[in-house]
Amino acid sequence: VYSSSPNDYKYTNHDKKINIYDDDKNIIGQYHPVERNRSGAFKDLHLLQEAYYDTRKGDKVGLNAWYIHSNRELPMLTTDYGDATDFENRQREQTFRGVVSWDHIKSNWKLGVKGGYIHTWMAYDYKREVAPGNWASMTRSRSKVNTFYGQAEGEYSPSKRWFFTANISLHQHLVRSEDKNIILQDGNKAVVGYDKGRVELSGSLSAKWQPVDRMGMSVVLREEMYGDQWVPLIPAFFIDGILSKKGNIVAKASVSRNYRFPTLNDLYFLPGGNPDLRNEHGFSYDAGVSFEVGKKGLYKLNGSANWFDSYIDDWIIWLPTTKGFFSPRNVKKVHAYGVEVKADLAVQPAKDWLIDLNGSYSWTPSINEGEKMSPADQSVGKQLPYVPRHSASLTGRLAWRSWAFLYKWAYYSERFTMSSNDYTL
Repeated sequence: VYSSSPNDYKYTNHDKKINIYDDDKNIIGQYHPVERNRSGAFKDLHLLQEAYYDTRKGDKVGLNAWYIHSNRELPMLTTDYGDATDFENRQREQTFRGVVSWDHIKSNWKLGVKGGYIHTWMAYDYKREVAPGNWASMTRSRSKVNTFYGQAEGEYSPSKRWFFTANISLHQHLVRSEDKNIILQDGNKAVVGYDKGRVELSGSLSAKWQPVDRMGMSVVLREEMYGDQWVPLIPAFFIDGILSKKGNIVAKASVSRNYRFPTLNDLYFLPGGNPDLRNEHGFSYDAGVSFEVGKKGLYKLNGSANWFDSYIDDWIIWLPTTKGFFSPRNVKKVHAYGVEVKADLAVQPAKDWLIDLNGSYSWTPSINEGEKMSPADQSVGKQLPYVPRHSASLTGRLAWRSWAFLYKWAYYSERFTMSSNDYTL
């Protein structure tokens, strides 16, 4: 698949106001300027090859390969008053992924093994024309990521009421990230970013029990290792049941422990990485109900409503610094909770025609309930930056045979860029 666009078009910029002056330099009016969205071009190439061999005796072998080549310009902010013709802001990426898999399937058990390699090269360049024909390079960021991984999983069902699964995966990450315009000194050694490796091991066991036809329960135990550090045992419990077969009304609930190590980028990315980050940990609870009704060949309606509640300590969040770049830090206590509602309606009014409507709404307060980091800290009790309290979307699709028309509407409430939730300094 190849896609490209100059992405150059006119628009009314409602984030700017231009003053209108009289002869005495008094402001007598304002208007929103009409501008062009320059420097937004992109070229993307995606290649995918899959090959499978089925022995018809319970064994299946697969070979998958993906390749991505992306070249994207990043346009200026709508509040930037600079000249769009005197800078270049470009991101390039090349990624290859290869996976070999083997699955062995029997009547009541299954075994699967996968192995793969991922390579990503990413470049970000920021240049400005300081004089006609003379370009100054502000940023030349280069990153290389090599990942080797293996995974094994098994399933076993001794009876209709019991179902067991086991999964183990191993990842070896090798990352080099640098800004060729920045060279720091660490003693007598030049440091140009970070060149790190980390092993990540993850394993899980689950047991699912269906005591009666209308109810099921499951327990999951997970253990993980990052580098040479083991996380505490991570348990989770799930339960679901059919409240009514008419309408297929299902209720479900779960409780789980959360634990997350900082990524290599969180720790070492240049500029902004924070090697002093602590691990996220906490508990999450959720409950919900879903339904599904319909008549074959005419319509189908399904929907769900879910409530969730999470208490996370040392939440990792990237925030802007006074030096002009973002850096991650820990928020001591975060209470994230809310409600998510979804619905989907599919109608077939006539042969070869299909109308599909999908809607969702989320209310997601995410409150900083930690302690002040300084007397001037105004973030406690406020919504986390960049997280909207309300969001919604509606998608409609009208299809006739292989032709389709799709429309999507999305809404987000205000999102703050400052932890104090102020509009401006």
